[in-house]
Order: sequence, then C-alpha cells, then structure tokens
Amino acid sequence: MKNIRTMTMVAVLIALGAVGATVKIFNTVALDSLPGYFAALYLGGWYGAIVISVGHMLTAITSGFPLGLLNHLYIAAQMAVYAYLYRVAYKKAKAYGAVIMGTILNGPVASVLMVPVMGWGFFATWVLPITLGSLINTFLAVLVYEVMQKKGLTRA
Repeated sequence: MKNIRTMTMVAVLIALGAVGATVKIFNTVALDSLPGYFAALYLGGWYGAIVISVGHMLTAITSGFPLGLLNHLYIAAQMAVYAYLYRVAYKKAKAYGAVIMGTILNGPVASVLMVPVMGWGFFATWVLPITLGSLINTFLAVLVYEVMQKKGLTRA
C-alpha cells in the first residue's frame, strides 16, 4: 500500500510540475521545479530527482525546446542532481541551507555548466532569471513542506 501511495504522490507532483511549467517567470524559467524540490523533501531525494527532471522536460515541451532536445535532457539531468542535493542540504542545514544551495546550484552553477555548449552570452543573459526562478522554486517548496510539517502532515 505504501508503494501505491508513493507512486500516486509522484504522479500528482508530476502533474503539478506540468501546471507549474505553464507559469513562466521568464521565457522558459517557470514554476516547474517547485514540485520536484518538494518531492525531494517529502518523499526523498530520488523521487525529487524524478519529479524535477520530468517537470523541466514539460517546461521545455511547452516552450518548444528552445535549446534543443539534447540540451534540455542535459539540464533535466542536472536538475535531478540538484533536487537530490537539496534534500541533503535540508537534512544538514535546514531550510536556509537548502534554499541557498538549491538557488546557487540551479542558478549560477547550472548557467556556467551551459557555457561550453551555449557560450558566455547565454550565461550573461540567463544567469539572473534562472537564479531568481531557482530562488522562488526552492523557497516555495521548503515553505510548503515546513507548513505541512507544522500541521503534522509530513513523514518526518
């Protein structure tokens, strides 16, 4: 029964990622990763990795794959790692540490990792919007998780 409950939660969070993918902050930067970061906290890092990477691909689809399919797969893989590390940071440094680390990884670090493929112009154009989007997504995910925790609706 626990596996069915977890699979259902993952499906619901992916669906919320699809909705978040349509809420654009700037171009392809959207609220698609909020459910993935939340999943990492609520269900575990691996589930968060799945939800966030699917969420990114849904944003890429709704935006017409502006960076190409392979680049978006590369970004989805990066985001999977970041969601996993977000949970690790939360366990060690709580909300502030998770938000700071998630924002830095999915903002400036992710932008720098695209430089070999897209160039420094991409970095200069995208680092600020991606960092802002990351801050919003990581902050809202931890906020929802901690409110649920205070209400006794979480596992930990």
